[in-house]
Amino acid sequence: MSLLALPSDILILLLSHLAVADLAALSQTCHTLSTLVNRHGWSTALHTLHRPSKSLAKSVPLWSPLEQVKYHTLSDRAWDTKRFVARPLSRPWRGKLQPLLAINESRLFVAAGHTLYSNDITSIASVPDGGSDRTLFVGFDHGELQRIYVPACAPGDQDVPIEPHYRTPFHYHNAELIEALSVSGDSLLSLSSSGKAGLLDLSPRALSAATSAPPHMIDLDTRAWSALLCTSASTPYAAFGTSSDTPLTVHALTRSAGALSPTPLAVLRASADHDPCDAERPTAVYGIASAPPASPWGASDQILVSGWFDGFVRVHDLRAASRAPTLSFADPWSFEPIYAVACGGGAGAHIAAGSARHSVVAFWDVRAPERGWSVHAPGNDVSPVYSVVLESSRLFGATQSRPFVYDFGPAVQPETYPSLPRARGDDGLPYKKGWDRIGFYVTKYDHPSPQLGDH
Repeated sequence: MSLLALPSDILILLLSHLAVADLAALSQTCHTLSTLVNRHGWSTALHTLHRPSKSLAKSVPLWSPLEQVKYHTLSDRAWDTKRFVARPLSRPWRGKLQPLLAINESRLFVAAGHTLYSNDITSIASVPDGGSDRTLFVGFDHGELQRIYVPACAPGDQDVPIEPHYRTPFHYHNAELIEALSVSGDSLLSLSSSGKAGLLDLSPRALSAATSAPPHMIDLDTRAWSALLCTSASTPYAAFGTSSDTPLTVHALTRSAGALSPTPLAVLRASADHDPCDAERPTAVYGIASAPPASPWGASDQILVSGWFDGFVRVHDLRAASRAPTLSFADPWSFEPIYAVACGGGAGAHIAAGSARHSVVAFWDVRAPERGWSVHAPGNDVSPVYSVVLESSRLFGATQSRPFVYDFGPAVQPETYPSLPRARGDDGLPYKKGWDRIGFYVTKYDHPSPQLGDH
């Protein structure tokens, strides 16, 4: 019986069970099947290619289903072969800074020192604002939190002032450095360096009230570094990374009162071989992220990925009875502290970690965790990687010297990213041969097996 003799609805159903390579082969057989694949096959295939990417969110929907499938498939293949364009996004800054990144569907924000203000920016988060993509919350070293509406500016504009009427200040952290900000739904979690956490309702009425009355606060009573808010879980929670003998804790959030419980819902451990009668040794957690969308556990908001002082990245499952990590990763050549973690990448299944020295970013695919690898940022300086943002085909990062990007997508062009000003002297950025002055040379290396641990 000929395949073409089957009813069209049966053929369309069969297309939903074919891999991308099979659809491509089928489209080459005859005009009828090519038309069927183009009309139904590629759009069906997109349902299995969920690739979150804020920087591409406004352009990808304009592509045809075939163009989207091709982009995602080639990007995934580039991740598998470790082929990418490495590019700095600026020339080196003056001095040694601790930059931070935030991203939305229109902009990548880079906060570095006191470039915008007289006080150092210590935390930054982009918040939803109805599609204008111009609203930020920024925390400062003197304890002030500001809601900032970025003024309109043309591409290439520099030194655009942010006048006072674009800023709304909040003063509920009592002059303590604001170490971390995290946004989920219509809530903002802020965390000071001394461990005081505030939960701010982002609705207009609540924000107006919060300028005069502080939001709900809890005190962790320890040096704090990182925070992650999740309001979409069945039990909403906030996870905190601190320096203590319980460096990673999870606190429940009550939906009705919008308040954080001062008592931890869970205390997550660093290892499985812990005697409950013994106290854990003090350590620190510097970065927290949610799970990769395509992790073996599924796209669950019950999975936490964290970066630790001992150089390990640990994965915890809040659904498990044990509070020990489900997986642990480390770069065996660099047991430096992990300052930042992010999840996404090829097939949505990667973890990226920024280390404390030599501008190293380490990657692991959770589907094959034994095959980790690392790469130095452009310039290969001794700096930590302070911040990372991982998308389907791009990693954005920042060292003390400059922001940078690794782009795994196909057909990266010179105009994809801002051009770099002419360098003054040698700033350690040689172009990579064969990349037509688009990509820059970086050093990468594979992790020797095994690098999985039970730590």
